Amino acid sequence: MPTGETQTSAEYIKHHLTNLTYGQHPDGAWGFAHSAEEALEMGFMSINVDSMAWSIGLGVIFLLLFRRAAKNATVGVPGGLQNGVEMIVDFIDDLTQSIFSHKNDLIAPMALTIFVWVFLMNLMDLVPVDWIPELAKLFGVHYMKVVPSTDPNITMAMALAVFVLIIYYSIKCKGLGGFLAELSFHPFPSKLLIPVNFILEFVTLIAKPLSLGLRLFGNLYAGEMIFVLIAIMFSAGIGFALAGGVFQFVWAVFHLIIITLQAFVFAVLTIVYMAQAHDTEEH
Repeated sequence: MPTGETQTSAEYIKHHLTNLTYGQHPDGAWGFAHSAEEALEMGFMSINVDSMAWSIGLGVIFLLLFRRAAKNATVGVPGGLQNGVEMIVDFIDDLTQSIFSHKNDLIAPMALTIFVWVFLMNLMDLVPVDWIPELAKLFGVHYMKVVPSTDPNITMAMALAVFVLIIYYSIKCKGLGGFLAELSFHPFPSKLLIPVNFILEFVTLIAKPLSLGLRLFGNLYAGEMIFVLIAIMFSAGIGFALAGGVFQFVWAVFHLIIITLQAFVFAVLTIVYMAQAHDTEEH
């Protein structure tokens, strides 16, 4: 929480929204940025170390949990972990079968990975905003964002990975000619309107990764901002602190729905887009 002597509210917000960035300084030396302005100056070749570390770490946790559940699976009464994993797997499998009518063994595992991984990244937003950053300061790390899905680099990277698969399966299933024909002769079949069709279909195609990545980033970034604003109330007197405690609890409960919904939406849209990529029927 900000204190009047050391940090203003604006500085507090700025600090909590700044990533631990590694890149090239203006003088040519490589190292960590010491301010938000310096992080921006590092440009495209910089890397947000905290986002990468937390996203990879949460991915490893996901793999370990599911591997443990698989290794210890029993045909008798399942334990809590096995029961939870089976519920998630069955849910995603049913969801995939209801949307994706083609044969591809990659789609359901991919949707499962996306749903659980995104959910775990979103779940970090429920950790009190000061706990981990203050702990990191004890080790000399002055910036630490712990919610990877509030970083557009992470959300757009996932969206672009899905987009590459969309293009790959569109060409594989329809052929290069069929894929180009889909861009050129929809929605209007006339050859005279090929430029119009191409512009409309190309915009629709590009909108897919944008809708995936920016939707997730925008919702989680807004949620994180609200938590930071509520945290400021704890330094504004006992009355505001009590109100902040109530607001924080209410927002955390509501935000639990948001983080689950955003993981679900990302997974569902991925399945839908992959189904469209496999669809060879004329529209």
